[in-house]
Amino acid sequence: MNGYNDFIEFQKMSNQSVNGPSGKAGKNSSDIGSKTRHDLVKLLSGFLRKADAHITFEEAVKDIPSGYFGRKADGLPYSLWQEVEHIRITQKDILEFCRDAHYQSPPWPEGYWPSEPAPLQDTAWKESIEGIMNDRKEFIRLLEDPAGDLFKPFPHGSGQNLVREAMLIVDHTSYHVGQIMIIRRLLGIYK
Repeated sequence: MNGYNDFIEFQKMSNQSVNGPSGKAGKNSSDIGSKTRHDLVKLLSGFLRKADAHITFEEAVKDIPSGYFGRKADGLPYSLWQEVEHIRITQKDILEFCRDAHYQSPPWPEGYWPSEPAPLQDTAWKESIEGIMNDRKEFIRLLEDPAGDLFKPFPHGSGQNLVREAMLIVDHTSYHVGQIMIIRRLLGIYK
């Protein structure tokens, strides 16, 4: 599967698999067929790992000189460091929420943004990027776990499920990748 057309095709398939030919939900609407589940996990994992319609996170943060980590572009509230670290904190929050019923999210909004525009050490930049990639892998493992129910709401949430949280990570990260690219262009460090 690849891109938006595949997502539309998946929606058609999942409507038939989950709801049956009549379109009415059965006893367990989260009980989808194994092929449909496989295709959905493959699609969501692909969205988390790569980008079809825009630049990837890895490409967005590649080759940024350390002197620019903490610089803000005129008129914009956040630096590259703050954007990257915000992605890491938010993705970690979503991951921990999904796998730990007792997890407590940081306070909003201050707990999701670093207060300093630059990392205290250049190594923190690399550690943040590695944290994003490692937590992404962990989230994909949750999706790929055949024992996991992709659509069952978490008992500790307000209706969230793995599919919704995967889409949230994709949406949130792609938005902030766009912000990173705007900052890079305004700072003159992207061609």
